[in-house]
Amino acid sequence: MAGRNGRTVRDLRRGNRTAVLQRLYFDGPLSRFELGPATGLSSGSVSNVVAELIADGLVEEAGSVDSDGGRPRILLRVAPRSGHMIGVDVGETRVRIGLFDLTLTELARAERPVIGQCYGVEGIVGHVRDGIAEVLAGAAIGPERLLGVGIGVPGIVEHTPRQGAVVHGQTIGWDAVPLERLLRDGSELPDSVPYFIDNGARTLGQAEMWFGGGRGARSAVVVLFGSGVGACLVTPEAERGRAVEWGHLTVRVRGRRCRCGALGCLEAYAGAEALLERWREEGGSVPEGVDEETALTAMLAGAHPPEGGAADPVALAVLEETAEYVGAGLSDLINLFQPERILIGGWAGLRLGAHLLPAVRRHAASYALRHPARKVTVDLGRLGPEAVTVGAAILPLADFFARGGRRAEPVPEGPSPARRTALAERAAP
Repeated sequence: MAGRNGRTVRDLRRGNRTAVLQRLYFDGPLSRFELGPATGLSSGSVSNVVAELIADGLVEEAGSVDSDGGRPRILLRVAPRSGHMIGVDVGETRVRIGLFDLTLTELARAERPVIGQCYGVEGIVGHVRDGIAEVLAGAAIGPERLLGVGIGVPGIVEHTPRQGAVVHGQTIGWDAVPLERLLRDGSELPDSVPYFIDNGARTLGQAEMWFGGGRGARSAVVVLFGSGVGACLVTPEAERGRAVEWGHLTVRVRGRRCRCGALGCLEAYAGAEALLERWREEGGSVPEGVDEETALTAMLAGAHPPEGGAADPVALAVLEETAEYVGAGLSDLINLFQPERILIGGWAGLRLGAHLLPAVRRHAASYALRHPARKVTVDLGRLGPEAVTVGAAILPLADFFARGGRRAEPVPEGPSPARRTALAERAAP
C-alpha cells in the first residue's frame, strides 16, 4: 500500500535497512542505542531492522561497551564475508582486477598489461574475463556469492536497454563498443550477477568520496591523470558523481593534436602519453623499450635528481610548463563549479603531484576568480593508484545498499537483455 508521498511499506523498510547498514558501514561498530540518533529511527524500528539484518547474515556482533549504570551494550558491525564484489580498472597501461569482501578488504588481485597501447576490444574483454576467473579461484569464492562486477573504463558510457553498457572511447579507438554484452557472451558468471560499467574517473571519484580525501565534502572534483585525463564532479545534486571530459577542454587554440583528434586539449599537454612525447620532441632522453609508467618515473627522476645531482633542464622545463597547464585547467573547474575540494589522482597524477603540487596550486589560484579560489583546497588523492579498482567495486556495493542489503533479483523470464541479444546473434545464420 502506498502512502501520500507514493512510498510503500516495502519502500520504507528498504530505506530503514539502508540507513542502518550505511551507518554501521561508515561509522561502526555501533550499539543499537547509538543507531537511533545516527539514523533518525525509533528504538523499535532499529531493533526490528537489526534483527532482520542479523538473520540475513549481513550484521554481526562485535563485542560490547559499558553503559551508564546498565548492562553492557552490544556493538554491531557489517559482516565482512556476507558479500563480495569485483572491481576492474580498464586502464590504458594495464587491466587491474580485484576481489573484495563487503568491507572492501582486497582478497585477491590480478593484472594484465596492455602491451604497446593495444586496446583491441577482444583482448581487453579477454583480460577482464580471465582476471575475474583468476581472482575467484585464488580466493576460492563461487561466482554465485558476488553482488556484482564494477568496471571503470576510459571514455563515455551509455546505458542502453538492448545491449547494456556501451562505451564510446574515442581516444582508444572504441566506437560504441557494447562492452556489457561482450562480457556476458561466453561468460562463466551467472546471469544473476550484475555488471556496473562506468567511466574510470567516476569510479575514482566514488572511492575518494567514500574513503579518501573527499569524505565529508558537499562538493568536490576528483581528477584522474593517467595516459589521458578525466574528472568526476560531485555536487549535492549529483552525490554519486558524474564523469566530465575535462581532458578535452581546450587550453590552447590551434594547439597540439590530441588523441581525440581535436587541437589544444588539456590531455594533449598533461596526459602522461603527451607529456613523454613533448619531452622527446624537446630532445629529452626517453628510455627505450620501457612502459609508460617507467618512462614517466625516469623523467621525474631526471628533473628532480637526488641532492647533488644535475637536473635534466629539458625535463624540468616541460614539467614546469605542464604545471601551468594543469593549474589553468583546474581554474576552469573552480570558476565553473566552485567546489570545496579538488583531488588529484590516477597513477600519473600521484607521481606528478608529488613534485608539481605547489606550482599547480599557485597557477590555479592565479587563473581562477579570487572568491572561489579562496574557498577551494587542491590536494592529492589519498587512496593510491588502486583507487579506480576500489571505486569500481563500490558500484555494486552502493547498489546493494540502495536495495536495503538485498541482492539484485534475477530476470524471471530468462537471460538479461544483453545476454539475450548475444545469444540471438550467435544463433543467427
